[in-house]
Amino acid sequence: MRITHYEPWGLLNQLYKDLEKVYSQPGNSTDEDTTVATSAWVPAVDIKEDEQRFVIHADIPGVDLQEIEITMESGILTIKGERQTESQEERKNYKRMERARGTFYRRFSLPDTADAEKITATGKQGVLEIIIPKRSIAQSRKINVEC
Repeated sequence: MRITHYEPWGLLNQLYKDLEKVYSQPGNSTDEDTTVATSAWVPAVDIKEDEQRFVIHADIPGVDLQEIEITMESGILTIKGERQTESQEERKNYKRMERARGTFYRRFSLPDTADAEKITATGKQGVLEIIIPKRSIAQSRKINVEC
């Protein structure tokens, strides 16, 4: 009797990955690296917004934080990096390999209130945290007309 590994969400996950690849392709840019970038896997992210900032948490275990490239251009935040792959020699002793490896590429469209000059990024325990402060919006004020 042969035991078969059944993944009920396998087809749905594959569809999600395929759609993510299609919709995360870079736009028309003059930067050669950006137009050629492809994604072997996509890190899961949480995005939170409060009154002062946006916070993005991305799960990137096994990725060297010094090798992650974060850019902000024309309201688009881009995160690129790579999880190193094992050599062919290292792979042959594995019975199962489920963790994705290779390059990743994510883009996020941010509103005009995002302050690109004050973005910070930190990493801890495999989670990348990107903090995007909001610009202070000029408060309206009443102007008196002098007679």
